Amino acid sequence: MIRNATFLQFLIVLVCVAGCQKSPTYETRDDFKKYYDGYHVTGSFVLYDLQKNNYLIYNREQFHEPFLPASTFKIFNSLIGLETGVIKDADFVIPWDSIVRPGIDWNQDHNLRSAFRNSVVPYYQELARRVGSQRMKYWLDKARYGNADTSGGIDRFWLDGGLRITPAQQIEFLERLYKNELPFSRRSMDIVKDIMVVRDTVDFKLRAKTGRSEQGGRQIGWYVGYLERKGNVYVFSNCIQQSAEMSIPDFINARPVITFKILTDLGLMTE
Repeated sequence: MIRNATFLQFLIVLVCVAGCQKSPTYETRDDFKKYYDGYHVTGSFVLYDLQKNNYLIYNREQFHEPFLPASTFKIFNSLIGLETGVIKDADFVIPWDSIVRPGIDWNQDHNLRSAFRNSVVPYYQELARRVGSQRMKYWLDKARYGNADTSGGIDRFWLDGGLRITPAQQIEFLERLYKNELPFSRRSMDIVKDIMVVRDTVDFKLRAKTGRSEQGGRQIGWYVGYLERKGNVYVFSNCIQQSAEMSIPDFINARPVITFKILTDLGLMTE
């Protein structure tokens, strides 16, 4: 009888380990509004503390609102390019197509690392064309990225086509990337994590990516990533919106600056 009771307790422990994970907690931070007001934008901010399993959220109404991922999709596009062998490593060059475009950084040959750093859209459009529609759709579905909608063209679907992702999904995707839980090889994920590094100091390491597009007559801006500090990880999503008439330089600056101000005020990084 004692032996059976002990075995039953053992089974209960196993079940709890497998399925009794503690639910996350949520904290609303309305005070973050001042950062958005300072740039005359609306938006939302999410910070997920992996150690505490806690979300800090400003504007929770947008937590599950879908937006075009724009250039934040370069994180995923890089993973697909590496996994399929379309690009070999971070030094793989796709030659400039000689079409002069706004932004002098685009008008030259780029490798994966420089294309990611300078957010070179033509590089990633050519990468997507080489991957092809069938393989692209396969990996979007396999990794459960956003709504996995590739309508609008193989080289446009994340810019102004059908692909959508919510702030909540950005957080989940980046958490799985950090934990190596995406359906890609460890090598592919390690390379992408490396090219994502924005700041690397003695106190913290920041990996991130910007994104900007237009949706429904509004500019949509992203700054997403994760910060490693003192053995813990903080995954974040900053999504801002404004009318199309707003100054482009101010809007571009607002995405990372708002994020940096919040992370600094939370004591997680120094400017």
